Amino acid sequence: MNERFSARQGSDVDVAPKTASEPPRPKSLSAPTSREPRQLSKTHRQPKRQGFERVVLLLQGGGALGAYQAGVYEALAEADLHPDWVAGISIGAINAAIIAGNPPDRRVGKLREFWEGITKAWFGIGELGSLLVRGDSARGSVNQMNAVTALMSGAPGFFRPRVPNPWLHPPGTLEATSYYETAPLKSTLESLIDFELVNAQNAKTRLSLGAVNVRSGNLIYFDSPSHVIRPEHVMASGALPPGFPAIEIEGEHYWDGGLVSNTPLQWIAMTQNRPPDTLVFQVDLWSARGEFPRNMAEVATRQKEIQYSSRTRAFTDYFKQVAKLRNMLAVLLEELPEEMRQREEVKYLSAVADRHAANIVQLIYRAKGYEGDSKDYEFSRRSMEDHWRAGYYDAVHALRHPEIFERSSSPYETLVIFDFSRDPG
Repeated sequence: MNERFSARQGSDVDVAPKTASEPPRPKSLSAPTSREPRQLSKTHRQPKRQGFERVVLLLQGGGALGAYQAGVYEALAEADLHPDWVAGISIGAINAAIIAGNPPDRRVGKLREFWEGITKAWFGIGELGSLLVRGDSARGSVNQMNAVTALMSGAPGFFRPRVPNPWLHPPGTLEATSYYETAPLKSTLESLIDFELVNAQNAKTRLSLGAVNVRSGNLIYFDSPSHVIRPEHVMASGALPPGFPAIEIEGEHYWDGGLVSNTPLQWIAMTQNRPPDTLVFQVDLWSARGEFPRNMAEVATRQKEIQYSSRTRAFTDYFKQVAKLRNMLAVLLEELPEEMRQREEVKYLSAVADRHAANIVQLIYRAKGYEGDSKDYEFSRRSMEDHWRAGYYDAVHALRHPEIFERSSSPYETLVIFDFSRDPG
């Protein structure tokens, strides 16, 4: 199965099975955090893994939009799809660490505890008053007020304004390099994540966190098989300047990995020469595709979307072509006579040739028109709930398609990309 599956907005083609019923509606996000994950109905459950040896979850950066990833994970947990490897950048690193740092039956509850802890009720009106705010214009205005509130007062348990202003601190001090301090985040991470579980020798879930070395400008990954992961590593991945300060780890300072690449797909693809057959769920918070902007506000929004989407679709297409070349090379090398296989050139090519299979399921958040360019720092409870539900429903929609669990039958086209998003174009 070599085609790219999609469900575009405005299309009259419904890729979901006609017999599928509507997905179960998530319960209120204010439900007790100790609640056991619900189970999908038999209509929505799919056989786990099938022929794939591992499940990988990739989480992009995107600030307040990260609740979308939590909703996606809730649906995966209900389908009994627990990742063997979670990689994240920025807010994706926080979600990833919460997932890897808890047993499967506690992960959704801990994600909910984090997202409810850092978000607030609507600007001065509460949930009842929010029912009176209807229409995109009204919702957009309230969202902007909530975003300004976050800029002025921060987000509880996450970040707070630096007092005094960084311009009043002596040059050369860390306080002079950011508008906010993230000390509250460290306490939050320590309360939600079992770092002993993350770093255990027999840890069932691998954790990788992307960050940028401030001095060298190089993107690196803190990887649990080779690093002892601590709260500082998670914070480093999300230290986006000039808002947040760099995080010092072993004498070096690190900023948000999204400055170089906001998606960890390349890290996963290039880490191993001969990776096992893999089912990948790639959860992006920014779409590279969108409408041409009509005003300066929309220009700012599109700029962020293009910058932080990191062209993940383009890279997956490139990765697909590379996988095909490697598969073809592996077939050709197998047909060489024994004497030729001893040549240095052939040995070198054999090291990069492989015939593994991978399915990449892309889940991309589709922003509403009223969200604007402040959507990544608009930490209202209502928006968080909307993002969570969107991720949950999008994941359930994808899990309805049994083809995502089927390995390609082609000898060469062994990497298949599934895109169920409704982005334009």
